[in-house]
Amino acid sequence: MKRIFLFLMTNIAIMIVLSITLSLFGFEGYMDAQGINLDIPALLVFCAVFGMGGSFISLAISKWMAKRTTGAQVIETPANETERWLVATVQRQAEKAGIGMPEVAIFPSPSPNAFATGMSRNKALVAVSSGLLDNMSRGEVEAVLGHEVAHVANGDMITLALIQGVLNTFVMFLSRVIGHFVDRVILKNERGHGIGYYVTMIVAELILGVLAAIIVMWFSRKREFRADEGGAQLSDRSRMIAALEALQRASGATEPLPDQLAAFGIAGGIGSGIKRLFMSHPPLEERIAALKANQ
Repeated sequence: MKRIFLFLMTNIAIMIVLSITLSLFGFEGYMDAQGINLDIPALLVFCAVFGMGGSFISLAISKWMAKRTTGAQVIETPANETERWLVATVQRQAEKAGIGMPEVAIFPSPSPNAFATGMSRNKALVAVSSGLLDNMSRGEVEAVLGHEVAHVANGDMITLALIQGVLNTFVMFLSRVIGHFVDRVILKNERGHGIGYYVTMIVAELILGVLAAIIVMWFSRKREFRADEGGAQLSDRSRMIAALEALQRASGATEPLPDQLAAFGIAGGIGSGIKRLFMSHPPLEERIAALKANQ
């Protein structure tokens, strides 16, 4: 319930901020002075502000949201040997990857999982679950940390936000153009926008949104292979393979991360057929095979 509340309130806050931004810049809508045709430049600005702006505001507050939704506790001063080892391992890997030291956190979950997020390569957050620490060897945990540090070093969070923002912009833009065309050309509505515009826009936005999601998830799957390879380089290939095999054994009982963090976790869902197109992670067996092929 807390996750849903935070998600809804965050999105409402983003919409309010973006609406105020448009107002401050004197935006008066995307219809022409006569209220008949679309003002294409104004429509593009409107869609870019909400499409790109929403995506990057979400990225900017991603660390805050991650801590609130998972209950992750940042290790400010290591309280025990395990926490000291975690911080030292991430610091060593970050130096090797050429990035700033991320915040290191542990979140309560019996399932083995981990994630990385943050708007900057030099101000990221790397978090592991208590279940990962309890169920994996240190060598396997080190590989998982390397995988997450590789995500940060590759700039995956920023690139994913950029792709999502561009696609959001064009989904909003094209759906409104299609809705306007149907309203004016097919339904012959001459002024303002009738019900045909809104129905067509919503349907077009849903269809285009599904297509955009397929593209975003395709990129997300590709970056997992790069992060696995990065984890192998920052730790050890055999340890990275062993870590993925441990995740594979626990996959049936793995508790998923919140939706806004799912693409940033070490493990994803299981799917086949059409469902595979919407998976943020490739199947673990494919990731293991890719690592073994490069031995």
